Amino acid sequence: MIRRMIFLFVILCFVAGGIVFLKLNNNEQTLVAEYDTSYYDRSIYEGELYSADLCVVSEDISMESGPDTSNLKAAALFDVEDNNTDFAYHVHERLYPASLTKLMTALIALEEGNLSDIVTVSADADSNRFAYDEQTCGILEGDQLTLEDLLGGLLVYSGNDNAVAIAEHIGGNTEKFAEMMNEKANEILATNSHFVNPNGLHDENHYTTAYDMYLIFNECIKYDKFVEIIQSEKYVADVVGKDGQTRQIEWEPTNYYALGDAELPESGKIIGGKTGTTLKAGNCLILLDESDSGKPYISIVMGAETKELLYQDMTDLIEGIPQNN
Repeated sequence: MIRRMIFLFVILCFVAGGIVFLKLNNNEQTLVAEYDTSYYDRSIYEGELYSADLCVVSEDISMESGPDTSNLKAAALFDVEDNNTDFAYHVHERLYPASLTKLMTALIALEEGNLSDIVTVSADADSNRFAYDEQTCGILEGDQLTLEDLLGGLLVYSGNDNAVAIAEHIGGNTEKFAEMMNEKANEILATNSHFVNPNGLHDENHYTTAYDMYLIFNECIKYDKFVEIIQSEKYVADVVGKDGQTRQIEWEPTNYYALGDAELPESGKIIGGKTGTTLKAGNCLILLDESDSGKPYISIVMGAETKELLYQDMTDLIEGIPQNN
């Protein structure tokens, strides 16, 4: 009798243990499934969902009467409205961006800064700290001007000094700001880029691609202030010196189309954009364009050997925009 009771007790313990095991295992599977649904699946599809509103390209795409690729390092034409890539040449090739870098600087300023902030120029941002062939807006240590005016000089006249002043104001110093630039690049899927400064002065570890520059520029044009500034015929800033006196600085565009130094395309309309030039980067230009019907496009040429080739290739791209859309 005792043996039978012990035997039944063992059987009941075994059954109870099995039930507990099944419940725990089922709960664990449920928790894992819930985690996968909430996090794992999200990480897998986040990039795909984000890119649903972007032009995507994995290989070269030709275009009738497009630019001569024998002269090109990289170029592309993107249909912003329909998310189509109409032309692409070496868009994922690593290149130096020169002052196209300042688009990322502008993007972070627009996202993280208050354009009405008064910024005091540091010694590192003083225009006299830059080499004679490095473009500056003429701001001086102790000057005070708004973040908006710094942004105006950055985009219109491509001031390297303005870029440093913005970076120090937003990030505390240029190193921290570069970290912000790289974080933002990863966020918008510009993962083939790496930035070490806010202005694009040459550094072997400072690089991007034509496609990544499209991604950055595409984010910039979502801001009305950005579009307003890049189509300015000139930009005038009020600057208060450390002596308390106010002076005005006037900045003209570096874009040859805007200056009248390059003939405008016969079709399409140029809204505005950003130039970039260094010895290692060559001549670079990215533009927001419109078809004759007003449809938006982004065109980019990077690494042209001369200004003449740069604007000829860009004109070929713009004239290739379908005008009946």
